[in-house]
Parts: sequence; C-alpha cells; structure tokens
Amino acid sequence: MNENRKISVLIPCFNEEEVIEECYRRVTTVFADINYHLELVFINDGSSDRTAELIGELCMQDKRVLFVDLSRNFGKEAAMSAGIDLMTGDAALILDADLQDPPELIPEFIKMLEQGYDNIYGVRTEREGESWIKLKTAEIFYSVLKKMSFVDIPQNAGDFRMLSKRTIEAIRKLPERQRFMKGLFAWVGFNTVAIEYKRDARSAGETKWNYWTLWNFAIEGITSFSTLPLRLASYLGIIISFVSFVYALIVFSQALFFGVDVAGYPSQMVVMLFLGGLQLLFLGIIGEYLGRVFNETKDRPLYMTKKIINQSDVAELN
Repeated sequence: MNENRKISVLIPCFNEEEVIEECYRRVTTVFADINYHLELVFINDGSSDRTAELIGELCMQDKRVLFVDLSRNFGKEAAMSAGIDLMTGDAALILDADLQDPPELIPEFIKMLEQGYDNIYGVRTEREGESWIKLKTAEIFYSVLKKMSFVDIPQNAGDFRMLSKRTIEAIRKLPERQRFMKGLFAWVGFNTVAIEYKRDARSAGETKWNYWTLWNFAIEGITSFSTLPLRLASYLGIIISFVSFVYALIVFSQALFFGVDVAGYPSQMVVMLFLGGLQLLFLGIIGEYLGRVFNETKDRPLYMTKKIINQSDVAELN
C-alpha cells in the first residue's frame, strides 16, 4: 500500500542558508497531499555559512528530516552519493536546494514510478535566470557527450530525478571514486522516462557554478564515459605520420630531380611548434585518464561524515 511506502527526498546543500527553510516548506507542503511517507535527507557539503545550523533546527522540529553533515566540501556528486547510501526510503527523489527544480512536480514523478518506471528524469525545456553563453555551452557539451559516450546520456537532463529501489541498489554497487552522476544514472539502465518542465531561476542566493567549474565538470563527464579522445590521438598520430612521410618524399624528389632548395628555418619552426603543441595536448589527454586511474587505485572513501542525526540522534561520527 502507498501509505506504507516512503519517498526519500535527497537535497545536497552547499552554502544555501537563504533557501533551506523555503525548500523545506515547499517539499513538506507537497507531501501533505501525497499518500506516501516522507524522509527528507539534507546533505550538508561542508558549508561555511549557517546552512548546517538551519538544517539542524529543522531536524529537531521534524522527525522526518535526516541531517547528513559531511566533514568537508566533497562536491555535489559525492553529496548525492552520500544521500543515496544513507536514505531508507522505497524510492529517492534528488532535488537542488535552490528550488530551480520545482518540488511541485513530485506527484508527476510518483505517478511514473507507480506505472513501473525506475528512472524518471526531468528534462528542462526552458531555463530562466541563466545567460545565453551558459545555455549555449551546455547545449554543446551535452551534444558532444551524447555523440562520444558509450551510454545514452539524455540532453538537458540534470540531477532532478526519481529513482526506484532497484535503481538505488544498483548505483550503490558502483565503486567509482570520481563520479559523473548523470552518466551513472544512465549507465545502470532499467525503465526510464522523461518529464519535461520549465526550470525556474534561483529563489535566492547565488549559483556555486562558475565557468571554470563547469569546464572541469565537462572534462569529468567526457573522461568518465568515453575513451574517444584517446582513440582520436591514435588516429591523428597515424594520419600525421602518413602525411609527413608523403611530404618528405615530395621534398626529396624536388631536391633530387628539379634542384629545388629545401625550405629552411621558418618552415621547420612552424612544423616543430605544431607537432610539439599536438604532443603536449595528447599527453594532457592521456594524463587525464591516468589521473583517474591513480585516484581509483588509492581506494579512498568517496566522502566522510562528521555526523548523521535526526531527532533521535541515530548516529554521530567524529
């Protein structure tokens, strides 16, 4: 029966003091009309403002709130993983604290869950409050990633999604330390369906994502789910070697049969700088993949918790 089932709403937080209380109010208002139990899991990802204090207050006021306080800032991917590991519900909904993804859509996600879908993800048809440059670069990134990846990662789909119990269990089995969660959600498969929605502007506060962070996020996504850059390096090396051999034959023939002088210093410098730059570029690409292997072999925990509390102080880890 639905009234005996529990939905865990996972909310990663990093310096979100301005929106925590409003986020709590809107989620609990939605669940007042839903025939499911609510577990509200706030994951504090090393915030330096009053986020942890406000979550602690909510935790003491409402027994449905579970407060997961990470020992430092591990990043959103790790915070989501912590929520997935520690939730106790029959399904999970991932929601950003900034309320750009409206909690009022939760009933639609639950409807799809009841129809047998395991991975219900939101697709953003409009994105208010974001610059033209950010929208365009995001479109290019998802388009490139879709073509390069060996799994089908939906375009314009963020972390706003609902996951069934068996999808949660599958994700818990994945051992990666460097995580690109959108790719992992797609990799586990199962029955998926999209829900289109209009993404709102932030209700308060400022975004924590700048262009440098987004660039690193894009590299993480590509190197996590595609080896095409390494393959392109091999292909380009073969092509350049072949072209260089043909050009060497042409230069040798011109000098031997027609007495044409071999081009001197300027052309040599151009070729040397071009090939040197190309070599450094592909060494960097190889380094990205090697760095991932290095981080995985250390086998460190994905995150560390400082405390995990609800009204009953279920656990406290120091």
